[in-house]
Amino acid sequence: MKLFYRKSGQGQPLIILHGLFGQNDNWGTLGRQFAEQGFEVYLVDLRNHGLSPHSDVWNYQVMSDDILELINDNNLQHVILMGHSMGGKVAMQFAIQHPELLDKLIVVDIAPKYYPPHNLDVLNALNAVDFSIVKSRKEVENILSETLSDFGTKQFLLKNIYWKEDTELDWRFNLKVITPLIENVGEATPNDTPCATPTLFIRGEKSNYILDEDLNLIHDIFPNSQLETIAGAPHWVHAEKPKEFFECVMGFIKNANL
Repeated sequence: MKLFYRKSGQGQPLIILHGLFGQNDNWGTLGRQFAEQGFEVYLVDLRNHGLSPHSDVWNYQVMSDDILELINDNNLQHVILMGHSMGGKVAMQFAIQHPELLDKLIVVDIAPKYYPPHNLDVLNALNAVDFSIVKSRKEVENILSETLSDFGTKQFLLKNIYWKEDTELDWRFNLKVITPLIENVGEATPNDTPCATPTLFIRGEKSNYILDEDLNLIHDIFPNSQLETIAGAPHWVHAEKPKEFFECVMGFIKNANL
């Protein structure tokens, strides 16, 4: 699948993948910072998200294949691949299958383990919005507020609203496919072939996505990896602590040997 992406800067390619219900512009500010540091930055919309095509097939294998197509189409070499949450799972899948294409791998606040579905409250809130009736962003926000209390989560989701027609709003993401296939998001990363690519795992101190007990599994699959914890950060590490996150990533990239 030909994915939508925004490209900026010149230099070594750095591909950044968003998480569930995200889109490329979630990384706009950091993307510009990386471009200013001499990287050719690709901010990607994964399938069924943002401006990329929708598909009834949605799993980590096809999402990894989409990234391979993007790399091949642009003749990229020595790629640095970074992904947050679901995007991190895509990045890990790709790294295991195509390590020869990567220079470095950066996985943000997700482990290669299985995660049971835990976005059901968000899905219920999203599916409660009937765009045949709802005609304004404020109305959508009120409906989401009936189920979701976190302001940041609601604002993140509301960024996905657009005018599908002159008089009809819709979500950028493919909710009709994501809802029945939500368990695919939690699938474990294949662990039959270790990946020797230099890898940085970043977790938020306040997040419970990467636990100390996950470190053995991480090192089994990514033996050439290290873990950094951003103090005071929740799951949205890059959004809540952008300065610390940027410095952490740059420090890893500049260090040729782990």
